[in-house]
Amino acid sequence: MNLNEPWWIDIIKAVIIINLVLGVFAYMTWVERKVMGRMQQRYGPNRAGPFGLLQPIADLVKLIRKEAFHPSSANGALYIVAPVISAFTALAAFAVIPFGGGWRIGSYDITGQIVNVPIGLILLFALGSVGVYGFIIGGWASHSKYSLLGSMRTCAQLVSYEVSLALSVLGVILMAGSLSLVDIVRAQENDWWYAVPQFIGLIVFFISGVAETNRAPFDLPEAEQELVGGYHTEYGGMRFGLFQMAEYINLIVLSGLCVTLFFGGWLGPWEPLGPLWFVLKVLVILFIFIWLRTTLPRLRYDQLMAFGWKVLLPVATLNALVTAALVVAL
Repeated sequence: MNLNEPWWIDIIKAVIIINLVLGVFAYMTWVERKVMGRMQQRYGPNRAGPFGLLQPIADLVKLIRKEAFHPSSANGALYIVAPVISAFTALAAFAVIPFGGGWRIGSYDITGQIVNVPIGLILLFALGSVGVYGFIIGGWASHSKYSLLGSMRTCAQLVSYEVSLALSVLGVILMAGSLSLVDIVRAQENDWWYAVPQFIGLIVFFISGVAETNRAPFDLPEAEQELVGGYHTEYGGMRFGLFQMAEYINLIVLSGLCVTLFFGGWLGPWEPLGPLWFVLKVLVILFIFIWLRTTLPRLRYDQLMAFGWKVLLPVATLNALVTAALVVAL
């Protein structure tokens, strides 16, 4: 379908979405600490501003003003580029996630995503894979054996769980008959949301997503009790802040992808309010991530890898094969 959407509208959408995602990232740090404090019978942040609402701004000022040290033997160019790669790929991944069905304002058509490509799901996974290089390069370029060990563990975990993550969505792809995220949402418009027929795939996707975003109980790659501080041991100031920003934005992107694939994306009672339903669903998924971090203990590294390969991979494979057989039969 030929839409009347000039290039400058895409630029405006990109600027708005990037700033909204950065805003959500900043206040997710506040929400997470508040929710964890409430669950653990603590106050959480309450000093900076009313109810601690200025805490993210205080954290930003602290990171900007903090001394930007680096090891004298570090690889200068790669040491600086590593956090930029992770932050850029995390932000770029949100470009293909649809947040609305589209609107017509005046003589212009406005689509509900920044860019719609036929292989949007593959592009999103590809950006996530490229983002891993930021963690690997950061650990290697720091010229520290502890950072290098942390980056290797991060690489092992992310690459391992990408297999089960990809297999968990094959059922959705087969049912929707498309790799476009917009088409996948549209396919759920007159049918069950895929969380129902693909419930096993949803569970595998969610567990693999927790591991992919280094969230508890899969946060060993940066667990200071085990590895000093992980791949970012030798980073400080805003360079460290970029790594943390990349992890939180990856969490938001994964939540948005989960909503798109399994919970109907922007679909809700009133279609013009599509972005509102999308945001509400994403916030629910983010709350579940916080809930898990608050309540579950951390796994040992050997338990972590054994759980992934011996449980999630066979289940994800079986789910994909059963779905393929059903699609062929129908």
